Amino acid sequence: MCGIIGVTGRSDAVECILGGLKRLEYRGYDSAGVVTADANDLDVVKRAGKLENLVRALDDNPLASQVGIGHTRWATHGEPNDRNAHPHTDPSGRVAVVHNGILENYQELKASLGDVRFASDTDSEVAAHLAARELERMDEPDLLLAVRRVVAQLRGAYSICFVAVDDPDTIVVAKHEAPLIVAHADGVGYCASDVAALIDHTRDVAALLDGQIARITPDGVDVMDVDGTPVEPHRFHVDWDLDAAEKQGYDHFMLKEIHEQPQAVADTLLDRLNAPPDGGPARLHLDEMRIDEHELARIDKVFILACGTSLHAGMIGKLAIEHWAGIPVDVEVASEFRYRDPIVDPHTLVIAISQSGETIDTIAAASHGRDQRAPVIALCNVVGSTLAREADGVLYTHAGPEIAVASTKAFTTQIVGCLLIGLYLAQVRGRMYASETEDILTRLQQIPAAIEQTLLLDGEVRELAERYQDTNYTMFIGRHAGLPIAMEGALKLKEISYLHAEAFPAGEMKHGPIALIEPGSLVVALAPAGHVFGKMVSNIQEVRARGASVLAIGTDGSTADLKEHAHHVLTLPEPPNELAGSVLSVIPLQLFSYHIATLRGEDVDQPRNLAKTVTVE
Repeated sequence: MCGIIGVTGRSDAVECILGGLKRLEYRGYDSAGVVTADANDLDVVKRAGKLENLVRALDDNPLASQVGIGHTRWATHGEPNDRNAHPHTDPSGRVAVVHNGILENYQELKASLGDVRFASDTDSEVAAHLAARELERMDEPDLLLAVRRVVAQLRGAYSICFVAVDDPDTIVVAKHEAPLIVAHADGVGYCASDVAALIDHTRDVAALLDGQIARITPDGVDVMDVDGTPVEPHRFHVDWDLDAAEKQGYDHFMLKEIHEQPQAVADTLLDRLNAPPDGGPARLHLDEMRIDEHELARIDKVFILACGTSLHAGMIGKLAIEHWAGIPVDVEVASEFRYRDPIVDPHTLVIAISQSGETIDTIAAASHGRDQRAPVIALCNVVGSTLAREADGVLYTHAGPEIAVASTKAFTTQIVGCLLIGLYLAQVRGRMYASETEDILTRLQQIPAAIEQTLLLDGEVRELAERYQDTNYTMFIGRHAGLPIAMEGALKLKEISYLHAEAFPAGEMKHGPIALIEPGSLVVALAPAGHVFGKMVSNIQEVRARGASVLAIGTDGSTADLKEHAHHVLTLPEPPNELAGSVLSVIPLQLFSYHIATLRGEDVDQPRNLAKTVTVE
């Protein structure tokens, strides 16, 4: 969740670090700091609040060095104040550390240090004390060896970076269950928690694997395990450029990313059919598949594991897989999966969904499935991410960088990815002829143009937002593929406008939730044409009779009836099928939440208390 960037070998190291931290702001944070090193001492400047507070502090107290580490912190242990901000040092100022993750045994490690003064309430500070103690014990101080000894004592999740006065040109980093990349270009060594921090400087990076340690100097990067044995990280090339991560004239990243969805979905669908060498029918393929198709054909159960927005995409995936492939599917909150003794075996397929590929709960849940010998398919956006590396197969959404914390284009491309996985499983199980698969894929190619048409509703949606921006309670209702979209709509409104919103299956209204409806409530009803449309009309009548205002999301084939019962109707183009229609249905809900939040003066790109990449449990 936090952000890290380290630099060694640049005369403008601090400026480089601040630029990298700026690119990491989207991850979510509540304080920021930087440390520089030379042979005499370490200089630390850190401030609670936004990065601009740190910049002002550095204007008053400028730092000049060729090596440094910067950090943006999202509070876990200790309040978000100056003293708990990273970097942390030992009492002598010999070693400084920044850390993402949680050190689960930090209390035990603190006790082992005896009567030592701690300057913060964090778990992270203990690592600086431990490294300083190891250096004190050496006749010839060696930061790399000290860090190896410290890492051997740590339990928990961490990407952790050290600098020391004993070796001021060196940064030593270690990784376990939290993302960390390293790079070297033009005589400069780098480390970062996210490739976005380094895209100004290089596109060739290496992701450390769990248990790996790296020594970074101006001369290069050496990677090893905790015993000092050289090992190879995961190397990859970043194929997106800076323009993809800039606002390009939009007021916010979220609005830009909403409008990028036609291209993002097109990229997810691109080149998914391969003609075999023997001249047979074209077959659907994923990006990386290390699972034998005969093994997949024997699958008799599927678990979809995800968190937050990705969970809602997984609910569409359940409908697609059960409809097309005929396999029973359970959609699980990833953070709960390991703790309820799920029944998993080699005939179970695990599908793990994460935009970043670094969501710790999803990675841990997928690993639990693999421990039970279940094959794992990852659906994610980031090439080279932990989830992608550890899975047996991968479908990349190719959505490009998503900077706003509230997910938009990652969600719609995940839905499309779930549809592709459903078709793929139907293909390997012989549930569809090749011509059927190709026909559905061809019709899915209509989605990007339909999204473009849906985005033309923006002005109408803004007028509705102006009308309902102060509504105290909004209920979203839907059935079938509309239910996950209702849940996503409620989540979007909550996370960026902080208004109270909930989602319910429309058929459950009479079993309790309808008691919440009173005059002044707003009900958003997902009511596209389809096999549950008549039921949705009945549910709309129920809530309207009790004084709620109703905003209905319909399609060309349903809006004539909706206008008789709803106060407002937004008309979407007809989708290629009901499941694909979910991609279109969410677009006005994204715009509605965006406009309400901006009208209320909220920071839509960085909502309070939230982070883009959740790397702690």
